[in-house]
Amino acid sequence: MHYIDPHIHMASRTTDDLQAMALAGCVAVVEPAFWAGFDRTGPESFRDYFRQLVEWEPKRAANYGIRHYCWLGMNAKEAENLEISREVVAMLPEFLDRPGVLGIGEIGLNKCTPNEAKTLELQIALSLDRGDQMLFHTPHLEDKYRGTRMILDLLHADSRTDRSRVCIDHCEEQTIRQVLDEGYWAGITLYPTTKATPERAVDIIEQYGAERIMVNSAADWGPSDPLAVPKFIFQMRRRGHNEATIRRVVYDNPLEFLNQSRNFQFKAAE
Repeated sequence: MHYIDPHIHMASRTTDDLQAMALAGCVAVVEPAFWAGFDRTGPESFRDYFRQLVEWEPKRAANYGIRHYCWLGMNAKEAENLEISREVVAMLPEFLDRPGVLGIGEIGLNKCTPNEAKTLELQIALSLDRGDQMLFHTPHLEDKYRGTRMILDLLHADSRTDRSRVCIDHCEEQTIRQVLDEGYWAGITLYPTTKATPERAVDIIEQYGAERIMVNSAADWGPSDPLAVPKFIFQMRRRGHNEATIRRVVYDNPLEFLNQSRNFQFKAAE
């Protein structure tokens, strides 16, 4: 079965990972801008990173028959530094119209501080001014519910928000209902320590259905698995779900959401 990983940090993965993903059926990846494992010292570090996502990573993926797309933004972890954040947000329009750039992301909250919220407001406003899609990072563990609610409230504050063009990622059992009920797309991240396992993701699909839900690996420099989506497919099959439902979650839904971006040029498989 072909699948799309709509959130994976390929800059931190090896070419061996790309080969393994291609062999497992991956046909496209989407890489959001994120924290590099340490706080960068200035805006020019972000410029080089954005160039890596736009110029280099698509070439690496293409060597294995995988299409590479990206989101660009100031990540939640470094958004506490308002001075750098303002410069990075001002830099974004230089890149947002480049081929393969789908919109602004992953943006959101980490510790739900006032500075993080201010950086987030700037990026939401830029996205709505431009008519771009958005991908949101919700906090880990104890801040998950509060941070998700804060993000939804910030989006609700601007009447221009088109909820069908926004994905709230890293949803878990305690947050996915409000995301779906309020008309957003929901991402479930298959991450071994601070997100959901494939088994828990199947539980969620069984409870809420497959509409407006995507699963992703978010594989990065920490404990993570670039083959998490195929493992989700395996667990869905073990529980007797039909192939159409599985395909909807791992392929059709990402296509439907991403096709709303003017820079998503992808020929769907038959």
